[in-house]
Amino acid sequence: MAATTAYKNQAQALMRDYLLADPLVPYTSVLIGIILCKMAYDFTRILSSFYFKGYTSLTKIQRIEWNNRGMSSAHAIFITAVSLYLVASTDLFSDRIKGPVTFRNSIISTSALGVSVGYFITDLAMIFWLYPSLGGMEYVLHHTLSLVAIAYTMLSGEGQFYTYMVLISETTTPEINMRWFLDTAGLKKSSAYLVNGILMFVAWLVARIFLFIYVFYHIYLHYSQIMQMHAFGYYLTFLVPSVLFVMNTMWFMKILKGVMKTLSKWP
Repeated sequence: MAATTAYKNQAQALMRDYLLADPLVPYTSVLIGIILCKMAYDFTRILSSFYFKGYTSLTKIQRIEWNNRGMSSAHAIFITAVSLYLVASTDLFSDRIKGPVTFRNSIISTSALGVSVGYFITDLAMIFWLYPSLGGMEYVLHHTLSLVAIAYTMLSGEGQFYTYMVLISETTTPEINMRWFLDTAGLKKSSAYLVNGILMFVAWLVARIFLFIYVFYHIYLHYSQIMQMHAFGYYLTFLVPSVLFVMNTMWFMKILKGVMKTLSKWP
């Protein structure tokens, strides 16, 4: 117990003195995230106007949502790649490393979380600006929980492993957006729409159902380490995945019904 406490104090001191002593690390990455969102939004608009003839015939709100979904897809690809890299390809959160996994972080992990915070700030602002055109209260709840949790783990350095495990679920976002793109482009009856729907179903099942079950199991196995976290981080570790899992399950049932309905109509 004494050794664990000593490691905790050492990790917190290291985070305070070297990682967060200079606010440029987290706050600059948030600003970069916002700028990258603007670039992705504009890039989607320019690319679509050149390569999709129906883009100019869309309504103003449809074009805004089209560009917004391009932005969210770019963020999803980025954060999923970073999450998989940190969780599966490095030893940052490996059980082979001694000490609590709940206090491990790096410049890369903190900076990437800052970019994600920048995205959620941008997207949440757009949702409020055009409410409810870009999403109702369920999107507000999802984005608010995500923003609070990611911002906390970015600033405190606590619980980054669980944050990145949950962020892997963003792998489903490109499929969700592609479904909307195809529907808006009048390709709902195309084979691409069917294939994308199946991919979305499989990705959702793996990344938003099975993966969350593993996260809960990991929390159970490492509960003694989670208890050492600050009270706010402790409660976030249980609250955020639980609420998101309930929402994921509800959305999954809708996806399942949609897939079954599409398959029943397919020749």
